[in-house]
Amino acid sequence: MINDCAFVGETLLKYLPVDIEREHIKRSRGLWSKTFGIAYKVFRAKADVYHAHYLLQDCYIANRLGKKPLIGHAHGSDLRSSLKHKVWGRVVRHNLKTCNKVLVSTPDVLSQAKIFRKDAEYLPNPVDKQLFYPKPNAPHGEKTRVLIASDSNWVVKGTDIAVKALAKIRDNVDVSIISTGVDFEKTLALARSLDLPLRILQKKPHSKLNEYYWNADVVIDRFTLGSMGMVSLEAIACGRPVLVYVSSEYPEYKDFPLKDLKDEEEIASLIKSMPAKLSELEYAYVEKRHVPEVVVPALLKVYKECVEELR
Repeated sequence: MINDCAFVGETLLKYLPVDIEREHIKRSRGLWSKTFGIAYKVFRAKADVYHAHYLLQDCYIANRLGKKPLIGHAHGSDLRSSLKHKVWGRVVRHNLKTCNKVLVSTPDVLSQAKIFRKDAEYLPNPVDKQLFYPKPNAPHGEKTRVLIASDSNWVVKGTDIAVKALAKIRDNVDVSIISTGVDFEKTLALARSLDLPLRILQKKPHSKLNEYYWNADVVIDRFTLGSMGMVSLEAIACGRPVLVYVSSEYPEYKDFPLKDLKDEEEIASLIKSMPAKLSELEYAYVEKRHVPEVVVPALLKVYKECVEELR
């Protein structure tokens, strides 16, 4: 496993069958680590399958070093933005065309991948059930505790939409936000202008995020892409209702109970009068599509096919 994204690779490795040997080649964002450092580690690696996260330099290096079979795993930004970049676009296109297999983590980028690879497949992101599991709501005041859990990014996450919706019901909610994202300061300024108090939470390690979810009554994710990120999946697995824009355009989400939610008025109305069964229905969806018992066998099938094709 080369690199990672949102702990997807780490979770996949964690739940592989015990008879499969595994190695996780990680890197930091430091210049040496993400160039010569990762190249040296990949060069020394010996495996039957190489699985690279993000269709960027890690995957490109493995490709150039002749590591086969190579699975390129796209996670969104590589196909949404890097593909259009003057420099990175060439790297992404090369990986799309030359990997033995291409996987995508969300349905909204599948069509983009299929332009270059007709055999590209959607692999649902797995949720680590040892970390993210339901707990009863703790006693609290009359206001609904709302957590804005995704990064503050207006273009990608639609954080401004969430803030505007919550401001409409400011007297009924107690809102927390995790201090991360390119638009975090802008988000705070917007909330102040709308008289919406925000409780700022510090970033936590991935293994501790469950505490933030358990302390919320409702979790807010993103409202722009039409697909679910790990925030949604992990919060739902913690037994909390999640408000997120899931587009009915994608058949992969046909079982998800809440679709096409991106209007401020509708978001505010849902928070104020939360359907009692929403968290239960969302949890059933995650159990059906995103638990390791479902995702890992699908991945092993891909591994097996890639190995057999090179024999």
